[in-house]
Amino acid sequence: MVVTDIKIRKFFNDGPMKAVVSVTFDGALAVHDVKVINARDKYFIVMPSRKNPDGTYRDIVHPINSEFRAELEGAVIKAYFDGLATAEFADSEQADVE
Repeated sequence: MVVTDIKIRKFFNDGPMKAVVSVTFDGALAVHDVKVINARDKYFIVMPSRKNPDGTYRDIVHPINSEFRAELEGAVIKAYFDGLATAEFADSEQADVE
């Protein structure tokens, strides 16, 4: 399974959640609401989940093995930083215009 697209849907400045992304696999399957988290000076991803009646959360979709999780996490975090750099560049260009 190959990650064919990653779209940063929303950036966050405050708190540990830094972005919400959508990931497309093999150009055929999209997974929405993957979260980019920064905690204890480390970036990682959290898969989409739902809240159980007992208040705990359970992933709706998740990687089956650690190798694919590492590949997916690396691709999403790279896309996050690329998108962040692009957004900051656009913000600085807008400030220059004003």
